[in-house]
Amino acid sequence: MADLVGDLPEAIAQEVLNNLAERDRSRLENILSYPEDTAGGLMNPDLLTIRAGITLEVVLRYLRQRGSLPVASDQIAVVSRDNRFRGVLHISDLLTYPTETLVSEVMDIDVTEILDTTPDSEIAKLFADRDLISAPVVDASHHLVGRITIDDVVDVMREDADESFLGMAGIQKDEDTFAPIMRTARRRNVWLSVNLVTAFAASYVIGLFDQTLETLVAVAILMPIVASMGGNAGNQTLAIIIRGIALEQINRHNARLLLRKELQVGLLNGLLWALVVATLSTLWFGNPGLGVVIGTAMVINLILAAGAGYMVPMTLRRLNIDPAIASTVLLTAITDAMGFFVFLSLATIYLI
Repeated sequence: MADLVGDLPEAIAQEVLNNLAERDRSRLENILSYPEDTAGGLMNPDLLTIRAGITLEVVLRYLRQRGSLPVASDQIAVVSRDNRFRGVLHISDLLTYPTETLVSEVMDIDVTEILDTTPDSEIAKLFADRDLISAPVVDASHHLVGRITIDDVVDVMREDADESFLGMAGIQKDEDTFAPIMRTARRRNVWLSVNLVTAFAASYVIGLFDQTLETLVAVAILMPIVASMGGNAGNQTLAIIIRGIALEQINRHNARLLLRKELQVGLLNGLLWALVVATLSTLWFGNPGLGVVIGTAMVINLILAAGAGYMVPMTLRRLNIDPAIASTVLLTAITDAMGFFVFLSLATIYLI
């Protein structure tokens, strides 16, 4: 409900709050006071709490009287009289221990607690790393304020995936599928303009070798192959790096190792496809020299593309720019320009 009220106009949202019972209104206002991308904005205040000094029999009677459990209830929070979080009673322990056992004797105090200001990306990582179903949320004074369940975290992961997917196409994450035409066009024009600039840059590189293209038509015919292979190789590396950044798998200790690995992969793939392209080009145009040139360009371009696929997102991260949003446009421009320059340079030197 907090998500729904948060999306309403302020006047309507206030009217909804005024019509709620005092307890529900207080809970909802507390959630709305947090940024939506934090634990406080994500949490659900509907949770079960018990004291440590009661028996499991009392807990069972309480649950029967209540009649139902909140969604994804794998544990019950144990709190003090002033609502400070002390631990949890697992439902499995409640069902298997003797009913005369005190909660304090079986409760788990080694629990993953989440501070109410924790970003949702960190929460998703916690749930994934520790296989959590639910987790308590506490404030700075260690008061229990709510809980986060796995279904909430799945929503966060889905939204992050959507954001990355849309960002790679230069589309903002909050763009509605059925948004007005003018607003949609205006938002998309930002990255289209960037792409236009980079396309002109690649065209400028081609223009530097206009005499080569006039002399050797075959070079112009084969140019898209070099650029396309470089772009594909760069995007493969880019996907691995962005995924590693998102999962926090890349750090200063393994960054150089990863770069070395991607360059070696680029070299191996470059040698393989250079042989294929060189052979086909020689058979097509009957010019072995052209085959050698495009094969050499293929090796160089795939190595450079792998390096660019690594450097672009890593550089953007250092500049505090989301790599998922800007990397694709920049990488395409770089791989196109490099591919054209390498191929046309070699053709000019060895074939003219």
